[in-house]
Amino acid sequence: MRTGCLEEKIQDYISRKRRLVFLRSDFEEICSDYDQVGRALKKLVRKGKLIRTGYGLYAKTKISKVSGKIIPCAPISTIGRVSLKRLNIKMGQSRAERAYNRGISTQVPTGRVVAVKGRITRKIGYNGTFLTFERI
Repeated sequence: MRTGCLEEKIQDYISRKRRLVFLRSDFEEICSDYDQVGRALKKLVRKGKLIRTGYGLYAKTKISKVSGKIIPCAPISTIGRVSLKRLNIKMGQSRAERAYNRGISTQVPTGRVVAVKGRITRKIGYNGTFLTFERI
């Protein structure tokens, strides 16, 4: 196999797909070797084609118009909700969202607090900004 060949295949796969979040298991159809896929994903993260948002979770990137740095294509709240949906974790509205929607509070929820059914120990986020989980 040519050097960087798997990396190119993964990059092509990512560019063809419309989804924002990729699981490491999405790339099993390209290559069944777990370690080799991990090395290719690590190279793509270093090159700025992907951002690692959690254990086995990667998001598409774009260049920020403000700072010129590489950032995810969507806000962390969207990436988090899509990631949880892809991981088959049931979600609902957080207390802050319910209070705002009922008119009890005027505080606009940031979306960084996600209500989940069941227990979750995963960290989802990037660059020091992570989602917080609240049980419902």
